[in-house]
Amino acid sequence: MKDQTVPQKVGNRSGLTGKGKSSSSQQRPVRRDRDSGMTRAARVRHLLGYIPSALKISLIVATAALAFLGYRAAASASFFQIRKIETRGISRASNESIAATVRRDVTATGVWRADLSALSSHLEQLPWVRTAIVTRVLPDGIRVRITEREPRVVVRTSAGRFVWVDEDAVVLSEMLPADQMPNFFLRGWNEEQSEVVRNENAERIQKFLELEKDWSARGLAERVSEVNLLDTHDVRAQLAGDDSQIEIRLGAQDLGQRLKSALTVLDSQRQTPRGPLISYIDMTQGRHAIVGLVTGSHVSDPTELTTDPATAASPDVKPKNERVADKVKDKDPKRNQTKKQDQKRT
Repeated sequence: MKDQTVPQKVGNRSGLTGKGKSSSSQQRPVRRDRDSGMTRAARVRHLLGYIPSALKISLIVATAALAFLGYRAAASASFFQIRKIETRGISRASNESIAATVRRDVTATGVWRADLSALSSHLEQLPWVRTAIVTRVLPDGIRVRITEREPRVVVRTSAGRFVWVDEDAVVLSEMLPADQMPNFFLRGWNEEQSEVVRNENAERIQKFLELEKDWSARGLAERVSEVNLLDTHDVRAQLAGDDSQIEIRLGAQDLGQRLKSALTVLDSQRQTPRGPLISYIDMTQGRHAIVGLVTGSHVSDPTELTTDPATAASPDVKPKNERVADKVKDKDPKRNQTKKQDQKRT
């Protein structure tokens, strides 16, 4: 009998089955950089390691130069030229002056390179501008937010002009007929231009505001026309209305009480013969009022009066020189002896 031989199946020329083919396809070689787990940044550093140091420095310098040139080109381009100016908070300040200042400072540099701090300082030198906050509105705009100065006091200058000033002693503008009248004016303003003088004027403003508040609370402000603060330790008030020729000398302290006492003395003397002749009342001694009279073109000797209304109104009150003469007469023995003899005869 012939031996039976089982034929062997051959899948392909390589003698491998389909299963073997699948197994071999999974064993392909993998890229070296993926096997090493290197990141992109690490690969860049790895490549740069082959570049000489001199070439690295040259690349850095070239990159910086290109960035700088690109920045200058962008900043000076017409894309950033000033075209829009936005202002906020303006009621008294000049919008035209603010816009002109912005254009003067920004036109040469463009919005991108504008010096905002310097621009703010320039704006704060304009009338009525107390503070100015400046911001960029890219690409071609500037926004200005203004805080205006508040007029607080009307000053009568040496030339007779009436001007508004604020609490920092900054002159703002002339007083207009349509403006609201203040309680009274300030006189004694130093018109020189220096930092020392400005500080002195600021002290005058603070003193004036204190007086205005105090005298208004006491109901005295309407009787005053102006207050002289040339010397803040020798305050003087000029009265208003029918008493406009009378000056009240107040000194340096208790100014509200002294003004009230002076007006009390004035009112008590109004119906006396000396009433129309009063030119000033000196209250610098506190409780005693020294009244100065005008006779013709001359000022007579002052009369010292108490601030007690009842005594001040008494017709028996005499000038100081007459009261001194009476005291001398009372001490004369011959006069006293004659006086006793006259009393015996009666």
